[in-house]
Amino acid sequence: MIRELGRSLGNAVLEQVGRTSSRIQERKPLPVDLLESDEAHLAVFDAPGATSSDIQVRFVDGEIQVRIDRFRDFYEEHEMRLPGRGLSLDGSVALPDGAAADPEAATATLASNGTLRVRVPKRDEATGAAATGTDEQIETESESESEPEPEPAGSDDGAADADSDDSADSDE
Repeated sequence: MIRELGRSLGNAVLEQVGRTSSRIQERKPLPVDLLESDEAHLAVFDAPGATSSDIQVRFVDGEIQVRIDRFRDFYEEHEMRLPGRGLSLDGSVALPDGAAADPEAATATLASNGTLRVRVPKRDEATGAAATGTDEQIETESESESEPEPEPAGSDDGAADADSDDSADSDE
């Protein structure tokens, strides 16, 4: 009887800890990097455990907004002890003030490593102004459904030379 009470109390504590952890994760914004090139802005969000159908991406008034509604898989013969992963995650990043963005041509790609890459091309400054007052839905594709985007350049230390010759590594 005491053993059963201890197990029940332990399960209740684990469940509360898991739910608290889940709520904290859901309130914390998704981590994001914003990069810029001559042609586009690229926002890279962490999207762990998400599928392309779980993700909603919008471009609203110069800001990329992401919402992820994940679902837990159920495993036969296993009981949930610690529901610690947040299921509804949000994040956003504003493009620089006055950015001449083309949200209609934006793409969102979910990579196999759990990152979401949202690419917003720049408008030609001569033909278009900044996209304000916009609310554009951006469809999300999985990397396997689309052309893979180029991987980030460089090595782990970030000091790689883009023009380096790989012939030294080849078998001649």
